[in-house]
Amino acid sequence: MIYETAPAKINFTLDTLFKRNDGYHEIEMIMTTVDLNDRLTFQKRKDHKIVVEIEHNYVPSNYKNLAYKAAQLLIERYRLNQGVTIKIDKDIPVSAGLAGGSADAAATLRGMNRLYNIGASLDELAILGSEIGTDIPFCIYNKTAFCSGKGEKIKFLNKPPSAWVVLAKPNIGISSPDIFKKLNLNDEYHVHTQMCYDALTAGNYQQLCHSLSNRLEPVSVSKYPQIAKLKQNMLNSGADGALMSGSGPTVYGLARKESQAKHIFNAVNGCCNEVYLVRLLG
Repeated sequence: MIYETAPAKINFTLDTLFKRNDGYHEIEMIMTTVDLNDRLTFQKRKDHKIVVEIEHNYVPSNYKNLAYKAAQLLIERYRLNQGVTIKIDKDIPVSAGLAGGSADAAATLRGMNRLYNIGASLDELAILGSEIGTDIPFCIYNKTAFCSGKGEKIKFLNKPPSAWVVLAKPNIGISSPDIFKKLNLNDEYHVHTQMCYDALTAGNYQQLCHSLSNRLEPVSVSKYPQIAKLKQNMLNSGADGALMSGSGPTVYGLARKESQAKHIFNAVNGCCNEVYLVRLLG
């Protein structure tokens, strides 16, 4: 049996530049990982089936699951003649903007690579993963990175200064394609990509907090105003910076001190079912 950990990601920045010919948006984003994880185990099967075992009813266990798709792709590409049982113990909220499904798919590629002694490099797995999801290449490496293209071009950056993160997911699920469809590229919104890049290079925590920016945030807020209220609540409660991650609806706040982070956690705990107090990884 092989074990893999799949950490959640958050966006420090997310910018959309233009609509590509392949239907995707050209994006630039800086992302890192946080200490909120799904845990996966992998076992070989005698038959050729892919079996995904997961306790959550609202997470598909069939071909719609990204971990299933990743296993299928690996089996086909490397002509494996055995199936796999994948057990997923989920802590990352679903449809939350934290790349939980992509993290599980990336962990599946890494785990099956070890289970079957395929010997593929992380770079090869990232290229493979890009065929089924734009966040999967980032999730293969689990480092702090600047990602461009449709998410598959990756440049590693310094890990962020150590800080606490309060993650809060309102009781709504958001579909990324829906938010991208509503995005108007003519709307003025400045994303501080370079400022964030420089902050990570210098290890400047205050500058990092000032650089947090996400072009999708106003789009998601226009449909779900509670996202903006949650963000303001975090800032009013002492967060050094706060932002919606991905296409939402999860909002996170950064705090340098544990006492400060606990205060933010308590302030938002009453208005959301899913609130987590974790550390930045990256």
